[in-house]
Amino acid sequence: MSRIIAIANEKGGSGKTTTAVNLGAFLAKFGKKVLLIDLDPQANATISLGFDPNNLTFSLYNVLSDEVNVEDVIHKTSLFNFDILPSHQDLAGINVEFLQKDKREDVLKNKLFSVKNYYDFILIDSPPSLAILTLNGLVAAQEVIIPIQCEFFSKFALSDILSIFNILKKNLDKNFNLIFGLLTMYDKRNRLSRQIVKEMRDSLPVTILNTIIPRNVKLAEAPQYGKTILQYDPGSKGARAYEMLAEEIINFKIY
Repeated sequence: MSRIIAIANEKGGSGKTTTAVNLGAFLAKFGKKVLLIDLDPQANATISLGFDPNNLTFSLYNVLSDEVNVEDVIHKTSLFNFDILPSHQDLAGINVEFLQKDKREDVLKNKLFSVKNYYDFILIDSPPSLAILTLNGLVAAQEVIIPIQCEFFSKFALSDILSIFNILKKNLDKNFNLIFGLLTMYDKRNRLSRQIVKEMRDSLPVTILNTIIPRNVKLAEAPQYGKTILQYDPGSKGARAYEMLAEEIINFKIY
């Protein structure tokens, strides 16, 4: 049975896609079978793994629109044990197409029934919004990782997504096994970064992971080459951080 983890934050630029792609790469390195679902119409995760969305016959849009089976859209990446269900800009249309659909928040969850037992981890890269696509990702997931950029305004975006979790619990009886906070873009030379880390650890009602993702130029460069940080610069600080994160997630005990 897969551990299905949504990586979500309403705020763009928090390291969400970077985390989805590179956590997936290192989970695969540790021998886990991984599927990454690119739920963002911008298709940044798809592009980061070397795929051109415009050259793909089908994408996640076609799966959610009942045109094809999910198995027919999954692609192998250049890393062993690491697959992707790619996105396309057409996916943005789902927000309109699903308006009148019954149980529209359950569509992705239902689509995953046929493949989830093939994977140890399914990671869902959610769009930077709280619309129907993000709700589909959250309903399908058992766990959530919230990337939290080490800056002042991050705590406000975090309160928004936590309020969504409360709404899901109240209206859909949706609970998560675990909700993780992942501190990203940390600069130890910056006093504000250090202050944010302390505040988050002291005050947040979620499990703050021990791993902290640093600001690292290599992490920013890797996507333009269609590579994960494991492939692009495995000795970089960013790579070491995501390797530690993968180990922490694998070893985290769910009680």
